[in-house]
Amino acid sequence: MGLKSYIAKRIVYSFILLLTVIAVNFIIFIAMPGDPGAFLMSAWSKESPERRKEHEQALNEMWGLHEPWYIRLIKYYRNLLTWNFGIEIAGRRLIANVMAEKIPYTVLLLGLSDVVSIILGVYIGIIVIKKRGSAFDSAAVISSLIMGSLPTFWIGLVLLWFFSRSGVLGWFPGSGAFPRDWALTGWPKVYTVNPSYTPATLNYNTTLSLQGSLDLLGGFLSHLALPFFTLTIFTVGGWILLTRAAMLETITEDYIVTAKAKGLSETEILYKHALKNASLPIITSAALSFGFILSGAIITETVFSYPGIGGWIWDAISIRDYPVLMAVFYLISICVIVANIIADLLYGVIDPRIKYG
Repeated sequence: MGLKSYIAKRIVYSFILLLTVIAVNFIIFIAMPGDPGAFLMSAWSKESPERRKEHEQALNEMWGLHEPWYIRLIKYYRNLLTWNFGIEIAGRRLIANVMAEKIPYTVLLLGLSDVVSIILGVYIGIIVIKKRGSAFDSAAVISSLIMGSLPTFWIGLVLLWFFSRSGVLGWFPGSGAFPRDWALTGWPKVYTVNPSYTPATLNYNTTLSLQGSLDLLGGFLSHLALPFFTLTIFTVGGWILLTRAAMLETITEDYIVTAKAKGLSETEILYKHALKNASLPIITSAALSFGFILSGAIITETVFSYPGIGGWIWDAISIRDYPVLMAVFYLISICVIVANIIADLLYGVIDPRIKYG
């Protein structure tokens, strides 16, 4: 089977898997305890039983809860597959619009943190392998275990206490994704458009502002710093341990012994031979990490009041906003499925022994 046939086959299987995930997602939210209608009805707690019943009936009709489950499932399939996620229960905003606002923040935070953690973790893991059995090896393993065991909210609070504007050093802002005064004064202007009129045409001259670009970039990066460091500190240890474990299995293979007998340097052996063959579990973990990127960092985003998907999920859980949770979980499922397809394709690129079929 060729590569094109394999990709087509995987797409078909992935679509069937997506349909199954949608059904499971629907069943979970139907079967889980807690009634969002009861939460919404709390606003009419002092009304008479007749009025409460009228409001309850109106809510059930509004959200389609009065229909049989199979009708709701069909509509659920139709809405998700057409990206019609509905509206929030509490905010009454279109879920797709809110999601479009929050996704860039989460992708920036988790994407940057994942990339830096993977690069640092793999690099330090190779250094650990070069010095295996030494005190550096033991210190790296112990430090990685400690960093991965610390609660993210505790790491965040420590960073806030030490580095935030109200903390010891006062280097970084402690909350939000951009300076609050931008809401009043407007965002820094990266460019200005100056229209110029001629007798026959209207032209626009665009002038870039270096200072405005630096102010905009600095505003976002300064607010990104503390949540970024929190996630990186928490995750980099896992990549160090994974790289170390994968490399330990590889460096005992016969082809490594042969490479040493040929007189190759240890650095060349580790990077060109051992790492390439040990990279499959690293690729799998990296694909899953990026696949779950839209799940957000619920605790970290909540600690730093970062306006990403994670904080939105926490708010939705708090008020039982099931439409939001259903939409976010659906999007996460798509990302994970796509990430697995990409990982499978990368397997064949890195290891020629793997055939598509």
